[in-house]
Amino acid sequence: MEHITLLLGIVIVTALVFDFTNGFHDTANAMATTISTGALKPKTAVAMSAVLNLVGAFLSVEVAKTISGGIINEDGLKTEVIFAALVGAILWNLLTWLLGLPSSSSHALFGGLIGAAVMSMGWSSVNGGTVVTKVLLPAIAAPLVAGIAATLATRLTYKISSRTDEKATSKGYRAGQIASAGLVSLAHGTNDAQKTMGIITLALITGGVLNPGANPPMWVIVSAGVAIAMGTYLGGWRIIRTMGKGLTELAPPQGFAAQTSAATAILASSHIGFSLSTTQVCSGAVMGAGLGRKGGVVRWSTATRMFVAWGLTLPAAGLVGAGAELLTKQGTWGIATTAALLIGGSAVIWQLSRRQPVDHTNVTADEIGSAGADAEPAGVVTTAIAAVSPPPAGPVAAATEAIKDTVAGTAAAVDVRTTISPAPAAPATAVADSARPATV
Repeated sequence: MEHITLLLGIVIVTALVFDFTNGFHDTANAMATTISTGALKPKTAVAMSAVLNLVGAFLSVEVAKTISGGIINEDGLKTEVIFAALVGAILWNLLTWLLGLPSSSSHALFGGLIGAAVMSMGWSSVNGGTVVTKVLLPAIAAPLVAGIAATLATRLTYKISSRTDEKATSKGYRAGQIASAGLVSLAHGTNDAQKTMGIITLALITGGVLNPGANPPMWVIVSAGVAIAMGTYLGGWRIIRTMGKGLTELAPPQGFAAQTSAATAILASSHIGFSLSTTQVCSGAVMGAGLGRKGGVVRWSTATRMFVAWGLTLPAAGLVGAGAELLTKQGTWGIATTAALLIGGSAVIWQLSRRQPVDHTNVTADEIGSAGADAEPAGVVTTAIAAVSPPPAGPVAAATEAIKDTVAGTAAAVDVRTTISPAPAAPATAVADSARPATV
């Protein structure tokens, strides 16, 4: 570490800041369904997720090696290019967090890195084959696979539990949901913390501190794990709300199925070296679990906004990264200006978030502005399902049947109407009018 220059030190710190934003941006991946179903209290959930994220950071370095020696050609790569890439990734992460959209921190990082590298050295600096096979294809396949798996798992779960006691199964699924949420947190630390390890390792290689193809040093693994754990503990409450309540309403069996499917997909891809988006995997699993329950409804308007954010992440972060690299190429003043813009932009986004704060005290509330689940109008599918739903049971149903009798002109309707809303005695003309057949 004695050979680390000031610029390299700035890049390492900025990378850890990105890792921190990655942590609170992606807390929802592991804990949104656990919190929304009441399996764990919000603060307990994020604390548990933070610890397991830290543990997961030590399980593998395959994804880190993909980033440090796969996506971008190391020959001729300058340290300021990595700094510019991180600026694009951090600003996109903060913007989507403000909007409550579960976009991909991974793709923000890749987009910033590709945009900055192209601005610095041209398109030849990007390994297109690696980008396609280890970034783009997993981005399409992973959420689909996790969604289908969660749909099938949810249907199987409800089929098995239909023959057992509801209270007993509810307790069991809550326990299973906590365990599966822990598995997702472990998987998230394994996959996402490695991305920052890869970026820092790449910076150390460009700075001449490490040889090309080197594995991340232990201090890099530890610092990346601690940074993502701290961000996770902060809790990205806005995105937790969208994932837990904005996409669909989940019961414990659905939460268990969604998290188990997502964790399996993430862990498998981490060991293969696929740098997929844990956000996309978990979002796909949540939607699949919503569709797997009979009568379950996905809020497609929220899902559409999320899909749009996914599609914009790579190019948007790439454009910001390219712009930042254009500045950093100007020398010391350009690097200082880029750093000032990063700090200023982050401060503005933070101030905007304070206008309508979301935290552990109101993350499961029914309404919280435009990002809330219930603030969104019901979609066509929701309305259609409500139209064919059977009438409710209990006193409400009795009152409904009585009102139907009123329309038909039966004598029983008079008693029900009197019970529901007593009224003062009416004039004789009104009594006479009431004897006439009701018009619908």
